[in-house]
Amino acid sequence: MKTPRPVALVTGSTSGIGAAIARRLSQDGFSVVVHSRGSVEAGHALANELESARYVQADLAHDADRVRLVRQAIDAWGQLDVLVNNAGISRVIPHADLAAATPAIWQELHEVNVVAPFRLVAEAESALRAAAQRGRAGCVVNVSSHAGVRPKGASIPYAASKAALNHMTRLLALSLGPEIRVNAVAPGLVDTPLTADWTQAQQLWKERAPMRRAASPEDIAQAVAMLVASDYLTGEILLSDGGLNLT
Repeated sequence: MKTPRPVALVTGSTSGIGAAIARRLSQDGFSVVVHSRGSVEAGHALANELESARYVQADLAHDADRVRLVRQAIDAWGQLDVLVNNAGISRVIPHADLAAATPAIWQELHEVNVVAPFRLVAEAESALRAAAQRGRAGCVVNVSSHAGVRPKGASIPYAASKAALNHMTRLLALSLGPEIRVNAVAPGLVDTPLTADWTQAQQLWKERAPMRRAASPEDIAQAVAMLVASDYLTGEILLSDGGLNLT
């Protein structure tokens, strides 16, 4: 009897880093649940591209959608082995412009970047623990940012939300092991359409990072896949900025 594929839910996975992660995990033998808030056509297209995939639309700012997303992901194949919390939002605000970082922006970013990943883990906990009974620990990978490690980032509310996500990663790893491993990848600059005109940041990485370039989405997907494949690593924040943090 053929062993069923393990199942991974990747949030925010219709473009950029998320799509690269979905493709990589599919290549590694996973059935994948593709997700987005609004790009439904792209979601169905990616799901059709992959060997074994489904698409689910959900707005992670709303708790009912978070619950529905996890339940539909589990219903698709009857199990869930890996949760990749890639979806997140940002706001560009100069750090010195304190008035522009309104309470509404703080609340918006915290809700999607911190509360939503926590709630998805909470909803998926039973399924992820069941994965351990099949022979391998359930796995959570949070996609954070180097802004959560260094005093950088598009805005102070954004950086603070990613710092909170990093700390939450460690707390969950401590609380959920050994049945569930929880890690994070913290990218620096990644080449996507969103960052194509970030000329100052691009120049910074070319001049100061030991790798002399920004990451590609596939670089980050490879880091995620490594954490998924591990049987032992947990509580790690894998800073993936081409060594810029060393300078």
